[in-house]
Amino acid sequence: MSKGLYYKTKEEIELIRESSLLVGKTLAEVAKVIKPGVTTLSLDKIAYEFINDNNAIPAFLNYSGFPNSLCISVNSHVVHGIPGKYELKDGDIVSVDCGVVKNKFFGDSAYTFAIGEVKPEILNLLKVTKESLYKAIEVAVVGKRLGDIGDAVQSYSESHGYSVVRELVGHGIGQNLHEAPEVPNYGKKGTGLKLQEGLVIAIEPMINLGKKAITQENDGWTIRTADNLPSAHFEHTIAIGKDKADILSSFEYIEEVLKGRK
Repeated sequence: MSKGLYYKTKEEIELIRESSLLVGKTLAEVAKVIKPGVTTLSLDKIAYEFINDNNAIPAFLNYSGFPNSLCISVNSHVVHGIPGKYELKDGDIVSVDCGVVKNKFFGDSAYTFAIGEVKPEILNLLKVTKESLYKAIEVAVVGKRLGDIGDAVQSYSESHGYSVVRELVGHGIGQNLHEAPEVPNYGKKGTGLKLQEGLVIAIEPMINLGKKAITQENDGWTIRTADNLPSAHFEHTIAIGKDKADILSSFEYIEEVLKGRK
């Protein structure tokens, strides 16, 4: 089970934290301007410039041929949406996923924004998805297993009537954007890899309002729900800890901006 696993030193974890916090600050720059009428490509440009101004490189740009710095996925788009001419509309939800590489280490985080007046049932999907992420983080401690993380997301989300995407998972992260192990958002308690100190992973629930089935768009990247109902996505990069996980990324910068805009 431990094949290819790379446990990080405390110094390496601090470098991952630096990159991950820069992701949070980048998403906060997006939060400042995200509103109806704004194109997804204009958000991407803001992120690209901010990351470069902070002596880092956008991790997603040219990754396996991806053409942009952000993955921006609107409404029924789950993940890997390509920024473009689409103008955000009142009532949209928008997953903005960002990665950076700085000092040779990666950071990765995602946040789903509500644009204008969003229907209560969709706002609840966002709330539960974000809560499921923190439920997973609560069990990301030494001695637990990967299955405990997946179960935490799955049991919480499904108890609210939502479904969990199966084909897309979280991942280890470090000097590569995607490392072992895969971190599914479903699973059984007490199964899978035993969690140890030094393991750094990105946990990223992708939760659908409707059914769990997904499909890929013709662009070769964008993943959307098969039933075209909304999907939400939140992600933190974390380090496994003895008593509690160390969250290396942050939503605080984003939520400070959003609070100030109300």
